[in-house]
Amino acid sequence: MATADATWDYRDRHDGFARTYFRAFGDCVVSSIGVGTYLGEPTDAADDAYREAVVEAVESGINVVDTAVNYRCQRSERTVGEAIEAAAVDREAVMVATKGGFVPFDGRQPDDPGRYVRETYLDPGLVDPDELVGGRHCLSPAFIDDQVDRSLSNLGLDTLDLYYLHNPETQLQACSRATVYDRLEAAFEVLERRVQAGDIRHYGVATWEAFRVEEGEQSYLSLPAVLERARAAAETVGSAATSLRAVQLPFNVHMADAFTTASHDTAEGGQSALRFANDAGLDVFTSASLMQGRLARELPEDVAERLDGGTQAQQALNFARSAPGVTSALVGTGSPAHVAENVDAGTYEPLGAGAFDAVFE
Repeated sequence: MATADATWDYRDRHDGFARTYFRAFGDCVVSSIGVGTYLGEPTDAADDAYREAVVEAVESGINVVDTAVNYRCQRSERTVGEAIEAAAVDREAVMVATKGGFVPFDGRQPDDPGRYVRETYLDPGLVDPDELVGGRHCLSPAFIDDQVDRSLSNLGLDTLDLYYLHNPETQLQACSRATVYDRLEAAFEVLERRVQAGDIRHYGVATWEAFRVEEGEQSYLSLPAVLERARAAAETVGSAATSLRAVQLPFNVHMADAFTTASHDTAEGGQSALRFANDAGLDVFTSASLMQGRLARELPEDVAERLDGGTQAQQALNFARSAPGVTSALVGTGSPAHVAENVDAGTYEPLGAGAFDAVFE
């Protein structure tokens, strides 16, 4: 797993970045730009490109790598594991995050997906049919326990630095909000036990809509309520404190709801997801930082003129990592051709708090 000594040494050996490029994550320091591995087809060619890109990234100054068991039919996890093994960087210097919740295929999409899910997950009792939403999403304890094992095996790691429950708002398509909170708490108990066993260092919740929409929206989940369920899970399994450490959510120029929408009730009133996370000591990792490449071509001029960076992609990344409370902005890096540009974004200072706030005035 990532350690304080190794990540601080990594930072010291990569000293060409701007002052705030490396940021605290627990007792470690991590790059404020991270590698994402979502896009691409489940092919050997895509594997080769990702492997080369991840190796180059971690050797160049990016020590955050994000993946998920379902990305490219488990091939992204396997490729990340191969890249970390091949890179001339200590494994303990790299923070590896993955996710579970969506039922993953194995290597490719099967000819009969329904049969695959039934034979792999339903028949062995890993998934209760009543807890499988849309034929593709599950948070049951047995399933999450199995997915942690699969991710450890795919990545070839002894410990996962950060394990997210993946898009729990998917459950709201079939369940009440109260039921989803109950299912989250049961899954958190599994993750707390895996932390106790040393299989996971920290865990979190990765979302698409849940934390950045208004409370009345169908996909809404309360971040304070989720944190309270994690604390209850920790108490149930006998942990001194919860190991819920992070949230992942989209954030960019066009998807700034996590900063602008005050949908999370607290004693001080409504707070945005970013503000609540910051006050609660939760790290935030942003997805869709470039909107799948769109902002590398179409960054609004009035925003671009406020940001440092040699390209629009670098400016967009610097916008994402300027948001208060953001630990690292993730960018899909399926091609080694983009690594140098993404790494170089870290040589520019992001916006200060006042300048960032002024973008929204």
